[in-house]
Amino acid sequence: MPRMSREVAERHRQQVVENTSRLIREKGAERVTVPEAMASAGLTHGGFYRHFTSKDDLLAQALAAAFTERRAAMDQIADEPAPPDAASARDAFLATYLSELHRDHPGDGCPAVAVAADAARAEPGSPLRSAFTAGVRDLAEGLHKLNGPERDAGAGDRPLAELALLVGAVLLARASDDASLSRGILDEARDLLSYRGTQEPADPEAKSAG
Repeated sequence: MPRMSREVAERHRQQVVENTSRLIREKGAERVTVPEAMASAGLTHGGFYRHFTSKDDLLAQALAAAFTERRAAMDQIADEPAPPDAASARDAFLATYLSELHRDHPGDGCPAVAVAADAARAEPGSPLRSAFTAGVRDLAEGLHKLNGPERDAGAGDRPLAELALLVGAVLLARASDDASLSRGILDEARDLLSYRGTQEPADPEAKSAG
């Protein structure tokens, strides 16, 4: 039987990583099995160690790929003109991230929402936690880019706090079985993070003096 070419082997590895990236966002990292990951790419369990050193290695690569995909989507929004229904690229991103579509389709969504609990339970320094930490840093940098110079100039650029609110809002919205509450979580988080929600409150003394 001919040996698998290096190009074919790499293509198979990429297929497994991409499919596992979706699986861990749908199910959580702890619930994905090696046979399931291999089968998702049409491969057998027996070939696993030709591509990965361990399950932890696969999960870390899949998580890194998910974060790379999410950052690329953020950068695309930041680099393109804002759509007609959004005041800025930042508002366009908020509308997409804090949407019912994102809430209802975790397999295509942000890995920070789907894998945070698994990463928190993982051992410090483990491949999964290291990949998660690097991904969170990268998303925060993407938010900083989306915020733009006007946020640096006065409105306050706090990408880590914003990311925490984004991730928490989608997680709570997914966990709620009350449709009204779920939508309210997304809507209030979006309003709070929008420019109009982060403006400095008016000074009542200055208003009366004027």
